[in-house]
Amino acid sequence: MEMKLPGQEGFEASSAPRNIPSGELDSNPGPGTSPSPDGPSDTESKELGVPKDPLLFIQLNELLGWPQALEWRETGRWVLFEEKLEVAAGRWSAPHVPTLALPSLQKLRSLLAEGLVLLDCPAQSLLELVEQVTRVESLSPELRGQLQALLLQRPQHYNQTTGTRHCWGSTHPRKASDNEEAPLREQYQNPLRQKLPPGAEAGTVLAGELGFLAQPLGAFVRLRDPVVLGSLTEVSLPSRFFCLLLGPPMLGKGYHEMGRAAAVLLSDPQFQWSVRRASNLHDLLAALDAFLEEVTVLPPGRWDPTARIPPPKCLPSQHKRLPSQQREIRGPSGPRLTSAEDRHHHGPHAPSPELQRTGRLFGGLIQDVRRKAPWYPSDFLDALHLQCFSAVLYIYLATVTNAITFGGLLGDATDGAQGVLESFLGTAVAGAAFCLMAGQPLTILSSTGPVLVFERLLFSFSRDYSLDYLPFRLWVGIWVATFCLVLVATEASVLVRYFTRFTEEGFCALISLIFIYDAVGKMLNLTHTYPIQKPGSSAYGCLCQYPGPGGNDSQWIRTRPKDRDDIVSMVRKGLSDFSSVLAILLGCGLDAFLGLATPKLMVPREFKPTLPGRGWLVSPFGTNPWWWSVAAALPALLLSILIFMDQQITAVILNRVEYRLQKGAGFHLDLFCVAVLMLLTSVLGLPWYVSATVISLAHMDSLRRESRACAPGELPNFLGIREQRLTGLVVFILTGASIFLAPVLKFIPMPVLYGIFLYMGVAALSSIQFTKRVKLLLMPAKHQPDLLLLRHVPLTRVHLFTAIQLVCLGLLWIIKSTPAAIIFPLMLLGLVGVRKALERVFSPQELLWLDELMPEEERSIPEKGLEPEHSFSGSDSEDSELMYQPKAPEINISVN
Repeated sequence: MEMKLPGQEGFEASSAPRNIPSGELDSNPGPGTSPSPDGPSDTESKELGVPKDPLLFIQLNELLGWPQALEWRETGRWVLFEEKLEVAAGRWSAPHVPTLALPSLQKLRSLLAEGLVLLDCPAQSLLELVEQVTRVESLSPELRGQLQALLLQRPQHYNQTTGTRHCWGSTHPRKASDNEEAPLREQYQNPLRQKLPPGAEAGTVLAGELGFLAQPLGAFVRLRDPVVLGSLTEVSLPSRFFCLLLGPPMLGKGYHEMGRAAAVLLSDPQFQWSVRRASNLHDLLAALDAFLEEVTVLPPGRWDPTARIPPPKCLPSQHKRLPSQQREIRGPSGPRLTSAEDRHHHGPHAPSPELQRTGRLFGGLIQDVRRKAPWYPSDFLDALHLQCFSAVLYIYLATVTNAITFGGLLGDATDGAQGVLESFLGTAVAGAAFCLMAGQPLTILSSTGPVLVFERLLFSFSRDYSLDYLPFRLWVGIWVATFCLVLVATEASVLVRYFTRFTEEGFCALISLIFIYDAVGKMLNLTHTYPIQKPGSSAYGCLCQYPGPGGNDSQWIRTRPKDRDDIVSMVRKGLSDFSSVLAILLGCGLDAFLGLATPKLMVPREFKPTLPGRGWLVSPFGTNPWWWSVAAALPALLLSILIFMDQQITAVILNRVEYRLQKGAGFHLDLFCVAVLMLLTSVLGLPWYVSATVISLAHMDSLRRESRACAPGELPNFLGIREQRLTGLVVFILTGASIFLAPVLKFIPMPVLYGIFLYMGVAALSSIQFTKRVKLLLMPAKHQPDLLLLRHVPLTRVHLFTAIQLVCLGLLWIIKSTPAAIIFPLMLLGLVGVRKALERVFSPQELLWLDELMPEEERSIPEKGLEPEHSFSGSDSEDSELMYQPKAPEINISVN
């Protein structure tokens, strides 16, 4: 049913120009459904799941000044969102979601239905386009000439240049000369051009009141070949669409709102897709009607029409908005589900090449090697980027801090049998070898808290039974390497499919708390060793004294802020990449400038073992009886479980589909490398190393790739990780060389390095869903955020799931801190058992939103068996959007 609106009758009662098919204007028109060679392609878009057409820039030019001096003036522009020109402020508004009045859309539809529609227009210049648009029966030759001269008049664009206020283009009428048709220099220098991707096209909407017209005039043109129409748009782009909306004066902002409505229509992806392939007026109106069917109406009096809705953090998926014609074109060979869809429909543990059993000994290892070998040359070439240099500096300082911290703790735990030098050497050797051979070279090997606890227990056991520690430790390492090789041979790494988010979050939270606890504890210990001086104490400190009337030696100089356009985007990106490094350098500079008595980085000055009298190779037996080499298999079994859990949980976190890794994982190959390195470090008497969760996540996040050409209002799209081996390799080479860089590194204050620990721990802990659910326990319902899981799971069930995780985390922390820490590896393995038991407490639908489904649950539930329970209201308007919500990495370490 068509709605009648005030003022609309004038449009419907008036006689409008007839529709002229393109065949009357061109004897050899191209088919309406086939795009031109320079036009949109039908390749599938990974982000939206729709055919990828060129991005469209839309500009609204309004006719102002009637009845005195008529001029075209740009008043709005669209890419994804609307920007209004704020003339009084001399700037463009912030991008915002456009809102339209429903009558403007209906008036636009009526005007287009009775107006001129040209599809695949062969015009090659603005003059030809204007001549065809004004070729209507209702215009007399005199009016046609006046209208053509008006349409050829150069519009006024808003241009903002450095150091000047806004300026407008010339208002002189244009002639049909080649020089006038050429784009202006300002069009090429427009900063907006840098934000548009290559191949972008333009669409122009001309709207306004014209007193000498007796009836409305509407025209919609799709050019067969995109053409640069001189200075019609503020950016020199080939134009694909042209819309003309003119008519006699009317009350209100009728033509302005109709112009905005036409621009918003052209900025809609689905309308664009349909109108690019429309063959007649009926197809155009059908696309407009489809848009109207999806319009959301805001009731009057319940919101402020002048309010501007900010752009969402992530654009909703267009999957559910696909036109029926588009689905037919795609057919059965349509694109596969995105990672977010795959997460909800099949879970993140759908069979993948890395986690499929081959049924042969070392079959998984062989497959990993074959899979990673073709990528090996690119693993070094892909590192030739400035971002990798920033990542090296950042992760190097974190690795050195970790080596010093755990080296000192290991020296205390083993009574000097191992120390900082062994920590530096082991980190360099094991880390560099792992980066060269591993299946996932983004992993950073390091000493970890759980392994350090086991080392302390092993030394206490050796001391209590009067055993020679290093030889006994050697046999434990040999057995661990043997057990890990057995796990690799039997393809035990496929069991990582049972490591759901419940296990990952518990482990990540434990490691993050260890980082925070150690960093805070060491900084508090500094208050005793280096107490803060109270007023009146002259031992040391910083003295601030006002020198008197003569003035102060230090003054703040207020500088005039520069215009934002002076800041080059590349400089901003560089500062963002090096933000953490700059913060560290700033801390070192302040420490040196103020002359604070802070503990500095201690680096070994001599290359020799910490324990006097021993060589670099550990004796197999020493003073121990031979049968202790066999008894070492029992603690080695527990350590093997710890190594497997520690290594593979980190590997699962790093290789999640949300990170969009292109080169694949290597679970079997990584565990094989860890086993070989366990044997090597045991023989040399160096610490044992395994994947460090927090530092590895920080390494990956420092290598995030994001889109650069972003439309106004659009946040940069996460493109994936810069996968390569060189950053980790250089980090560990620098770590080994740090032994010889003591004269330089001795100026780095330890509190700055403790700050790195604290920062990484807090960042990792605050980014997981577990932390958000813990906050819900102390938050009133009316203040709770609109989390997706709260829309589908009752709050009491969410609290129960969180409480179970808190209890498990508390038990892990207690066991780690008591003499019972020997069974700590079994408790980590117990997290998988607890998660399995939760299937009796929570329904599959609840676990799907709170956690993930285990492989057995996924196989027992039909592909779409969960969807009815997702849609509580029976409507898919809300839940369909949630099901296809783009997924970002859940455990994230931001270095910005």
